[in-house]
Amino acid sequence: MAVDTLREAITTGQFPPGSHLGEVQVSEQLGISRGTLREALRELQQEGLVSYGERGRVTVRSINEKDIINTFTVRAALEALAGETLASSYYREEHCAKLRKAVDAMARAERVSLEAQIEADLAFHELLVELTDNDALVRSWKLLEGAIRMCIMYRGLERALSNMSAGRHLEIVTAIESGDPVKTQQVISDHMAATGQALLFGTVRTRPRIDLG
Repeated sequence: MAVDTLREAITTGQFPPGSHLGEVQVSEQLGISRGTLREALRELQQEGLVSYGERGRVTVRSINEKDIINTFTVRAALEALAGETLASSYYREEHCAKLRKAVDAMARAERVSLEAQIEADLAFHELLVELTDNDALVRSWKLLEGAIRMCIMYRGLERALSNMSAGRHLEIVTAIESGDPVKTQQVISDHMAATGQALLFGTVRTRPRIDLG
């Protein structure tokens, strides 16, 4: 789909923050019609990836530190709800088995590349939400995914990797396995807070824990 192509071009930095997305240039570059491009841009505006200025000028949205905090505050709430749901689920063991496979994929990605680690991390978190079988929750997370990728791109892959180890994600699975929804919520909230802190400060150890609400 055109929207997927354009989203990827933005979140990978092909069109960096602040770039003007002129209809003629972008439609030719991506090989899509101008009408299709307009539809894609409207959808990406809803996701917060592009903004419209005077005379309909469209630019890739710039990300600042407040945007990172806001994005990860919402992400923490969504994923904490997902964790609570899975920890309380009758199918908890089955869900955790699938999540452990995703953790194994993360461990393998650590031997491949930075990009592979990013994708494996996002795949784990997307699976965490999808296993809830809550369509509204899944849609909300997917709407946020582009902004998450923008935050990672804005601050750099190396910073993002500070909290993306397989071991850190195994802690989430273990919490879900415990069947304690409150504990699981806290583990995921702490995980998201550490991720946001890493993106903002470059480490999860040398600065106090960032409050994501």
